[in-house]
Amino acid sequence: MTGRIVLAVILAGIAAGFVMGVIQHVRLTPLIIQAEAFDRAGHTHSHAPAAASQTATAGHDHDHDHGHDHDHGEGWSPADGWQRTVATTVTAVMAGAGFAAVLAGLSLLTGLRITRQNGVVWGLCGFLAVSLAPAAGMPPELPGMASGELLPRQIWWVSTIALTGAGLYLIAARREAWATALAILLIALPQVIGAPAAPHEASAVPATLAASFAANSLAANAIFWSCIGLFLGLSLDRYSKDIETT
Repeated sequence: MTGRIVLAVILAGIAAGFVMGVIQHVRLTPLIIQAEAFDRAGHTHSHAPAAASQTATAGHDHDHDHGHDHDHGEGWSPADGWQRTVATTVTAVMAGAGFAAVLAGLSLLTGLRITRQNGVVWGLCGFLAVSLAPAAGMPPELPGMASGELLPRQIWWVSTIALTGAGLYLIAARREAWATALAILLIALPQVIGAPAAPHEASAVPATLAASFAANSLAANAIFWSCIGLFLGLSLDRYSKDIETT
């Protein structure tokens, strides 16, 4: 039984990951490439006055040293085109398998089955907890956008997911009034506290591009999570029927 669940998780993650890879290639990657271009242009303009104030010899040495450090200080990153597409698709497949494993684990712990009838609902609950609730305080960000300190943001992000997930569980599993009230409190608490504020720094990325990326990212994640829940429910249903007939 455990082996069948693991296989169902892997298959669901692969299927959902390929769907997400296509969406990323069509909708998200072009926006990221545009943001990277704006970010590079912003850095170029910010360094231009300092470079112009130096002598010709010093400027040559500075540019040479800076370029040398830049080439050796950064690791490999996929080039635009097929390399980026493959890298993002593989990442999406791995994330899909991980999220499917989380949903399957929660199903076993709570005793609430994931089936083809409720798989999409499970997926949307995952989207609400992992993507939408954190995005209310920290929207998806493009390269070049200002962000706050990493540790406080991570703490708020993890806490928001945990509290939202607990609230959704109470709504799904309990019908008492106190459970509903507690669920609302748990879901609202991180939003009332608020995410760590980002520094007020000028960004080279236009606000319209950032808003478009946030909207497309959330839509893509809603589809991604729905596919995870659907494919996981279909796989688990199939293996459950195989076990019943043997």
